[in-house]
Amino acid sequence: MSQMTVLTGPERRRRWSGEERREIVAAAFAPEAIVADVARRYGVSTSLIYKWRHEVGDGTSGVGFARAIVVEAGGTAAATREDGAAIVVELAGGVRVEIGASAPAALVTATLKALR
Repeated sequence: MSQMTVLTGPERRRRWSGEERREIVAAAFAPEAIVADVARRYGVSTSLIYKWRHEVGDGTSGVGFARAIVVEAGGTAAATREDGAAIVVELAGGVRVEIGASAPAALVTATLKALR
């Protein structure tokens, strides 16, 4: 007598569209979300969600908010200082990066990305 086994459930090598990946990553890394629960709900492994997060670069891979201090014009740092610096970034160890108001957008973007 022969026996047959029928496997049900999602296909083993399912193809996820870019939009589906972004939706799953957003759900998994929403405030108070649990990655394992989201993975179970969508039928995907947790390691794949972390891989997608890295690939998508959704802002959660080491990118975050930095504390900004706004100082009145009479304080130590004004919106545009006398030397023309519009952005001043002070790093640990006393390192300071100053970006002028007339700096091209591409230079500002590259500088700020390098500081991450």
